[in-house]
Amino acid sequence: MTRYPRSALARAFLRSFTIQGSWNYRSLIGSGFAFAMLPLLRVLYQHDPDRLREAVRRHADLFNSHPYLAPLALGAVAVLEAEEPPEVVTRFKAAVRGSLGTLGDRLVWSGWRPVCALTALTIAALGGPWWLAIGVYLLLYNAGHLALRIYAFQLGYHHGRGVGEELRRSPLHRAHNVLDVAGAALVGFLLPLTVARPVFPGWGGAMWTVALIGAAALGLIFGGRVRTPLVLVLAGATLAALLVSVV
Repeated sequence: MTRYPRSALARAFLRSFTIQGSWNYRSLIGSGFAFAMLPLLRVLYQHDPDRLREAVRRHADLFNSHPYLAPLALGAVAVLEAEEPPEVVTRFKAAVRGSLGTLGDRLVWSGWRPVCALTALTIAALGGPWWLAIGVYLLLYNAGHLALRIYAFQLGYHHGRGVGEELRRSPLHRAHNVLDVAGAALVGFLLPLTVARPVFPGWGGAMWTVALIGAAALGLIFGGRVRTPLVLVLAGATLAALLVSVV
């Protein structure tokens, strides 16, 4: 398999952070993808300017993906570009763009981001200072999103055309289920903290412990199915608590 210099791989990976900077209705993130691929294309076609321009044009066409999983396509396409004809590369990009978008939305927007936000809210609800809650959120979220980008790029680059099969065997699909349950448990944990404390300030420590464990257990047992009703109860009860405190 063709290997690129580490410096070119590093530049391509760093450019992937700006992949949405040129988002448009014609090519979606296609222009950003071509920009990220450029250091690798320059290595491949350093002695053939015409093929370099043609490759940049091809990669600037329509492409879409979740931005955090775009490095997976970037790594795989780098390998394919060196070993396969352009038609194969184009078909591969068309095949993976939908699945990478769906998986990323479920994993990050519906999973990791809510879990990080709920963790920060739990710290605040337990009496932690606001800067600690915000700091924990930023550290957790960015650590996870950076790890996902690095993992995706390495997965794509090491497996090339077979990355689809490797992706199905990867822990990313299972991670969504874990995050779903964790989010539901955190919502359940927050419920008595947010609802009962302002209304029933005299509750003892043992009662708080039972309520918190019970609510978190509901989330663990029922997973995502309990999240929506708990959020609705949480919002309604929080409003009621605010009204009681005002009166």
